Amino acid sequence: MKTLIASLALGLSLAAAPALAQGVVDTSKARTDISSEKAGKEFTIATVVKVDGIAWFDRMHAGVDQFAKDTGHDAFQVGPSQADAAAQVQIIENLIAQGVDAICVVPFSVEAVEPVLQKARERGIVVVAHEASNLKNADYVLEAFDNKAYGAKLMETLGKSMNGEGQYVTTVGSLTSQSQNEWVDGAVAYQKEHFPKMSEATGRLETYDDANTDYTKLSQALTTYPQLKGILGGPMPTSAGAGRLIAERGLKDKLFFAGTGLPSVAGQYLKDGDIQYIQFWDPAVAGYAMNTIAAMALAGKKDEIKAGLNLGLTGYENLTTPAGAAPNLLYGQGWVGVTAANMADYNF
Repeated sequence: MKTLIASLALGLSLAAAPALAQGVVDTSKARTDISSEKAGKEFTIATVVKVDGIAWFDRMHAGVDQFAKDTGHDAFQVGPSQADAAAQVQIIENLIAQGVDAICVVPFSVEAVEPVLQKARERGIVVVAHEASNLKNADYVLEAFDNKAYGAKLMETLGKSMNGEGQYVTTVGSLTSQSQNEWVDGAVAYQKEHFPKMSEATGRLETYDDANTDYTKLSQALTTYPQLKGILGGPMPTSAGAGRLIAERGLKDKLFFAGTGLPSVAGQYLKDGDIQYIQFWDPAVAGYAMNTIAAMALAGKKDEIKAGLNLGLTGYENLTTPAGAAPNLLYGQGWVGVTAANMADYNF
């Protein structure tokens, strides 16, 4: 197993010591009962992300690596070099063939991964998903927060910047990226209720979690809709694409932005006032949390994985299940809002 995984350059991280260690995630209150020592077995847990090599998933990688070091489990992260549903499916197929114990996945397309995740579960592999609240073939779906509330807060901020009137556009990584579309659903619903003089200029722009694609598609939208006043970004790279566009076109205080972002990506644009507001949750903590749930399931603690669970991680101290939802859908309270005033508080 380990030889093949290493040959596939899946970023394997092994650790001999199960004791909690210092790292990017505050684990001072994390569970200590799921280590390889306590479980009596070293589990192999793969985290499959949308795309490798972008800041968001680099940060998640750090959390996964820390989980491996802290617990002694064979935990690692892998993703396609570009956001591509077929490539992500193939990676999961490879992991199934090698018999990993669990797969944590952030799907690029929920529809695309449903069949291969069904296959994984039929083989006895535990599946934990993130950013995929409508995924059927998962043992557990862990969301960092209520998706529609997240989007509503973005629109509250964007609407105030736009003085409650004018046209705006929205972006999603994929038209099938469930969580990002739920953010936009929540944003649009908030706009219609609170800012009736605002309107979407066009349908959601699909940007494939790529800042250059964001920039290009937003440039095209601005050409088509020159009176555009706002951009609401679902995927993290939109913050960079929008910031670049606004800076280059001299549209500061004329075209406004609110969306998912990271200080390491959008910080200069925040500092310069080209964009006003970003929201995010810590991908490192999310990666650690997914792996914790996978290890709990593998260690015979499935009965504990339900509403009220405390993972001992910031934003995941009291998981909840939305009314009417399946009990395996769990929400944390893990997002923060950042402006130029407080971005120095976050070093990623």
